[in-house]
Order: sequence, then C-alpha cells, then structure tokens
Amino acid sequence: MAKPTVLSSLADRFAKGDSIVSAWCGLPDPSVSATLAQEDFDTITLDMQHGPITLAEVIRAIPLINAAGKPVVARIAVGEFQNVSKLFDSGVSGVIAPMINTMEDARRFAAYAKYPPMGERSWGSYGGLSASGLDQNSYLKEANRFSLTFAMIETREAMAIVDDILALDGIDALFVGPSDLSIALSGGAKVDATAREVDEALKHVVARASAVNKPVAFYCATAERAKQGLAMGARMVTVMSDSSMLRAAAQTALKITRS
Repeated sequence: MAKPTVLSSLADRFAKGDSIVSAWCGLPDPSVSATLAQEDFDTITLDMQHGPITLAEVIRAIPLINAAGKPVVARIAVGEFQNVSKLFDSGVSGVIAPMINTMEDARRFAAYAKYPPMGERSWGSYGGLSASGLDQNSYLKEANRFSLTFAMIETREAMAIVDDILALDGIDALFVGPSDLSIALSGGAKVDATAREVDEALKHVVARASAVNKPVAFYCATAERAKQGLAMGARMVTVMSDSSMLRAAAQTALKITRS
C-alpha cells in the first residue's frame, strides 16, 4: 500500500474506523472553503447541487484545501456523472452523487469514478496525480481505493434497494440526505430532517452499511444534529454550511455587542 497522502487520507481514516467531521461549503469564492480548511475539520465538502459554487470554482478551491492538509469531497448536481472523473482528476478524495434511485444510477456513478476493470474512468489525472505523490502506474493501482464514491440515499426508491447499492463494486459509502428523505417518507407533506421516521431510516441505513463494512455520512444542518448523527453511527457528518456559519457568527457578535 502506498504511503498515506492528503489524497488518500480520507480512505485511510475510514479504513481505521475513524469518525470524520466535515465543513459544508457552497459559497463560490474559493477563499471561503480555504479559510475553513485552516480550522479543525477533517475534510471540506463542496456542494455543486444546491450551492452556487460552480465546477470551475471547485477546481480552483481543491488545491487550496489540499495545501492545508485536508482532503476534499465534492457533490455533483443530479445526473452530472460526467463531472465525476473530472473532479477526481482535479484532486478530490470523494464525490457525492445525489438521487441514486436505481441500480443504473449507481452503476453509472461507479463507472465514471473507477478505473478499469472496476469502472470506465479514462486517464487524465493532473491535480489528483500530483496531490497523490505517486508515479502514474502507482496512482493507477491505488486510485480505485482512495477515490471514494458516496451514493446518496434520499428517497423511498433508494431505501428499497439500499442493500443492492451497497453490494455494488465501485460504491464505497452512502450519504443520507435527511431533508429530501423526510419529504419522501411523509409523502410530500413536510420537510423535517429530524422527524422520528427519518431517524429510523438513518439507523436502518447505518445498520445495513455496517453489515458490509461501508461507512455512512449524514448531512447535518446544526452542530447538535451532527453530534446526534455520530451517536447514531454515522462515520462522517457535515456540520452546518459556510453561509449558516457566517450568519450564526454575525448574530452572536451582534448580540454580544448590543447587549
């Protein structure tokens, strides 16, 4: 096995059984995520699905975050599997794909993420190769291990095939989207990421993933929810978001100033 680097550190820590705490960033300026990378987060997650950050801005942010010694995880928009390889080529350590609702979705995701014979990723790594500290053939040999795929579970359809998704070669982990899951489980009646039925679903996903030794990550809108997520067995939690952290800090500072 190759010597651990920033690019492989996320996979290495999951293999050791560590819990991972991530910042969640959607603001487009790369300096925002680079600033958070200086804090004690284990990794930084960049959101291209709902955040205004674009692929070009993500690619600019990756080397800044890696330079701080932190691995990068990025979420693509729904169905944009063509960006999976490009993100790994740019130096991310993990990619989250939303709305993996069918086995065909899962297979396409894995195909873009993994080199043959596991997948169909084509050669063209530049940022990833340089960040790995490996030569070309060593990178090719190791990349399928440390280029992590997170399939999102956020619908009834995904819940029904969670065991099949977990069994697929090329899917390394699951990422639960509790807000969309709450919409699905309530039949579109409400958004409640902390609803009882959501917690039950989260525990079910953790149990199924743990049975095959694959990690589960949760999106958490608050620090309190992140702590609960770890207690429920999540191996990775994202804490709030860059914009919510900025607002919370501003509100705290103003409250103290004006008290």
